[in-house]
Amino acid sequence: MSDTTVVVAGAGPTGLALACALRAGGVPVRVLDAAEHPSATSRALGLQPRGSEVLDRLGALMDLPQRSVQIGQVITHVNGEPMARLKVGGRTRLVTRPGLLISQAEVEARLRQRLAGLGVEVEWGRAVRAADQDGGGVLVGTDDGEVRADWLVGCDGAHSRVRKAADIGFPGVAVIERFLLADVRAELPLPRDAVSVWLRGNQMVGAFPLPGDDVWRLMAPAPAGMAEDLGPGVLLTVLTGVLEDHARLPAVAVRETLWTSTFRIHRRLASTYRRGRILLAGDAAHIHSPFGGQGLNTGLGDAENLAWKLALVATGRSGTALLDTYQAERRPIAREVLESTSAMTRMVVGETALARAVRDRVFVPLMNQPFVQRLIWEKSSQLKVTYRTGPLAPRSLADWATRGPHTGDRVPDLECVREEGTPTRLHAELGSRWVLLLPTSGAHPCVATARRHLGDDRVMTVLTPDVARDERIMLVRPDAHLAWRGTSSAALGRWLTRALGDDQVR
Repeated sequence: MSDTTVVVAGAGPTGLALACALRAGGVPVRVLDAAEHPSATSRALGLQPRGSEVLDRLGALMDLPQRSVQIGQVITHVNGEPMARLKVGGRTRLVTRPGLLISQAEVEARLRQRLAGLGVEVEWGRAVRAADQDGGGVLVGTDDGEVRADWLVGCDGAHSRVRKAADIGFPGVAVIERFLLADVRAELPLPRDAVSVWLRGNQMVGAFPLPGDDVWRLMAPAPAGMAEDLGPGVLLTVLTGVLEDHARLPAVAVRETLWTSTFRIHRRLASTYRRGRILLAGDAAHIHSPFGGQGLNTGLGDAENLAWKLALVATGRSGTALLDTYQAERRPIAREVLESTSAMTRMVVGETALARAVRDRVFVPLMNQPFVQRLIWEKSSQLKVTYRTGPLAPRSLADWATRGPHTGDRVPDLECVREEGTPTRLHAELGSRWVLLLPTSGAHPCVATARRHLGDDRVMTVLTPDVARDERIMLVRPDAHLAWRGTSSAALGRWLTRALGDDQVR
């Protein structure tokens, strides 16, 4: 007999988000972490609009927008002169939330608060040391004993013990040498709504405003040949020296050092996201360059995608084959992020003289063009993520003829009305639930069909003005992607039977 249904290894953003979504879906869960206590510092900074949406649906966004720095532009200097002002954070037809700069530690604190409200506390100082699975579950070995679970999810980072225990490969390469980081208090004559970057030859330095009085993050590549083991003083001297050389900002402007670190950029992707009853998410499944601020947000996307599928399997409403769609949908997203962030890193750093010339004379000036700014902002927001080509979104002629979201696309946060007449928004009704969007009031047989397959308490019905002038019903997944569109309850039943698997128990 299992001690719990799901063990989540790792209390970072991915693991905490997964645990919140599972528990809200009625699944017993335990979260184990090797650390003795929560981290107060972090390398990850950015919440893209997609990440904010996920946290909002989980009930964990809370006051993060008010505590964050909202970024409106990225100012790029070449040889000391401002060359481009990339406007980000503005509203477009797709993106209605700003990008936020805030420590990952703050994000984790809100997720822990939400998880505690759901009755689960992180078990600190309990590293996963081993994992042995059989047909009925996983025996998880920890520092102080064993835990029996039906499922184990490794959200324990780039050096994941869960991944190693499952014998899952993690091939990849180093993209570039080390980077240096320092969080400092400094009086810098720079706009607080902007990330400032200076490029000169193969050198670069960036300054990121952080919440707090005069708090900044400084980042630059480590000079060639620099020793591996750097003390905070040496690291800061190097960073402020680069800042002084390229940005003409005096080192004495830095009056206090809050934190320093180094890291290497790697590009790695797990060979599979699932082996039997063991799954991977977040950095345990993929790591890449931090340029573009995609890492934390990609992990949150993994968590939300996996949670509703694992919840259906764990509660007996789906066959285990549904879990294979997690990799089918999310691994291509990770591969694309790896490729795009690696290309961005090489472009920014300029590994060859030709690359630097193209960067300085072509790519950087292009960032002043409004259409380029919109493309970059909408792409980095992650709101264009789609599962159209995935196994849960079979194409049809009706889809191609439909305006608005296609099957597999994200559905915007539409204004809706509940059955009793109170106004709401689509994403507020999701989280652990599915939503049937009805173009007209009145009972519809699709509602009974959806509830029979997914559970009476897991399907909400709301009315919405049909933005595509389409009288068909839309079934929206808990992660805000369109699952099905149509009018026939029999067709909906066939889709649900195929998606959930013939061996489901209802």
